[in-house]
Amino acid sequence: MDEQTLIRLLVDLHRDGARQGPGSADETRRALDLARLDRGARLRVADIGCGTGASTLVLADRLPRARITAVDRFPGFLEILAERAHAAGVARRIETRAESMESLSFAAGSLDLAWSEGAIYNIGFARGLEAWRPFLRPGGVLAVSEITWLRPGPPAEIRRHWEGEYPEIATAAEKVAILERAGFDLLGYFVLPPSSWIDNYYRPAEKRMPAFLERHAGRPEAVEIVEMERREAELYRRYQDWFSYGFYVARRR
Repeated sequence: MDEQTLIRLLVDLHRDGARQGPGSADETRRALDLARLDRGARLRVADIGCGTGASTLVLADRLPRARITAVDRFPGFLEILAERAHAAGVARRIETRAESMESLSFAAGSLDLAWSEGAIYNIGFARGLEAWRPFLRPGGVLAVSEITWLRPGPPAEIRRHWEGEYPEIATAAEKVAILERAGFDLLGYFVLPPSSWIDNYYRPAEKRMPAFLERHAGRPEAVEIVEMERREAELYRRYQDWFSYGFYVARRR
């Protein structure tokens, strides 16, 4: 399957989901607490790889005077985000930009908070830190969730899977060391619980699969996507004690 077809089908499968990856509103709020920001301030915030806006809307609710720029490469996701923001009464404080996270258009030092849930892996953790750090003012905060080994020595099957999918997977200690080398000081870290994966992401995606296959009847690529997603969910259910998203909140020096 070519990359464009893969992406188009994945977007179609996930665009109607509340989330495009593991997480929860509670975990977003918990990470925001660790950021230690003045919530009444006129903060400049970017939600990078925002999808349809699950985290964006929580940020808008918790930071009532913030101006938020929600960035995603897929305009279809941003259209849904804009509808949800309007329904929530926060649309005037949210700007959307259809941009790649590799070539963001923020000015240097223009952000107080750079947020990214389950998306930095698209360009890699170390590369993302290097690319996004200049957009933060000194003392600004970065908050990202990133795939992380929960302990060393994972079983061979899951190790091979992640080494093939994302070779930058590492333990939290290794990730914190990368943060520090990139010019950040850790403010806090926690692990997303299984409910963020199973209840908030995999089960809703599985419920959407029959309609997805019906929309793309006769297309082997759609069947391949569903099989891929189901295998990923099964691997998580079997090996959830070994990996998760770690949420890293750090301050730019």
